[in-house]
Amino acid sequence: MLYPDCLRKELQTYDQKPTGNVEWDREVLRLCKNREQEQLRAITEVSPIIVECEKEMKKRYASMPDLSIPEVYKAHVDLLLHIANNIILAPQKRKFEVDNHNKQVLRFLIYYFNECPLAEEVFPGRGYKLHKNILLQGPVGVGKTMLMQIFAEYLKRTKNPRAFVNVSVTEMVNFYSVNNHIDPFLYNIRNNRSFQGEPLNLCLNDIGVDNRPFYGVDTLTVTNDFLHARNELWSNGVEYYRKFAHLTTNLTTNQLIDKFGHKDGYGRIVDRFKTYNIIPLTGESRR
Repeated sequence: MLYPDCLRKELQTYDQKPTGNVEWDREVLRLCKNREQEQLRAITEVSPIIVECEKEMKKRYASMPDLSIPEVYKAHVDLLLHIANNIILAPQKRKFEVDNHNKQVLRFLIYYFNECPLAEEVFPGRGYKLHKNILLQGPVGVGKTMLMQIFAEYLKRTKNPRAFVNVSVTEMVNFYSVNNHIDPFLYNIRNNRSFQGEPLNLCLNDIGVDNRPFYGVDTLTVTNDFLHARNELWSNGVEYYRKFAHLTTNLTTNQLIDKFGHKDGYGRIVDRFKTYNIIPLTGESRR
């Protein structure tokens, strides 16, 4: 039997070399065609999903203001300061002060919470990233908690998906002493079905400061549990839909490591501080 020239040509289109055995090569050709059909079917099924994902991401980006435009950036700064002076600080009858100690931190946080890449250029060399959590460090009274209160209100009013709720370690530990769990601060599944929780973005203020037993509850142990669980939520989240757990503290990085390290023999907490943009806030007390 002469070897069909058309069979040779078709095999070549699939990068297959003819063996000379007509029946064998026809079966190889049939398998190649079936594989091609399966690939086309898979592409046909997956393509709409890819398109939908792209639409979702574009919608996400479109919901954020373009702070690379100076006028847009200024408008958001003005709004932030208006909220600071007329909502957060109004009961105290004082004004929010922008100075050399907090000016660049404010700039970074405005970019950061609006997912603007310019955030990563504010402090060159520090390695700050948009996808990491925030950890504000500084002495007592420099305005760490107040700053996060201002941003929480600003993000809520601009309907920003990175909006978060401020809570204190004392509030969390008090909740634990009454309920024997801190689920609302973690996965938030107790009021949902099928373990489909709805965790919130949070800022836990003043971690590590007070380790005295609170109604018999070790505050450091509860905070440790919080950090472990929230890091898991952050790590398992899709990049643009992560659930953040920001922190404020009066302690330095070494003090945090010393305080939390002795509670964690495996070094996991220490390692998880690497998922934070650790931002020092300097200056004298503003109180």
